[in-house]
Amino acid sequence: MVATDNKKRLFKGRVISDKMDKTVVVLFEQKYVHPKFQKVLKKTKKYKVHDSENKAKEGDVVEFYQVRPLSKEKYMCLHRVVTPAAIGI
Repeated sequence: MVATDNKKRLFKGRVISDKMDKTVVVLFEQKYVHPKFQKVLKKTKKYKVHDSENKAKEGDVVEFYQVRPLSKEKYMCLHRVVTPAAIGI
């Protein structure tokens, strides 16, 4: 038997909405090079992330990871707030 690595893959994104209770919407951006045209493209996806303590606010940069489905659209959980949003801008 092969030992498996239990580390979760962490994603990093920016909170774009914190209006729901214990849930934030995070925008995840991924850059990649097109195989034929060699152009750098940007792919974005919105994730609903479970935030049990309501720590994350709009504009924060956060890390999150995948868990079992918590609801119909929510299967990510907040790991930590990396950078808080700038205040007074």
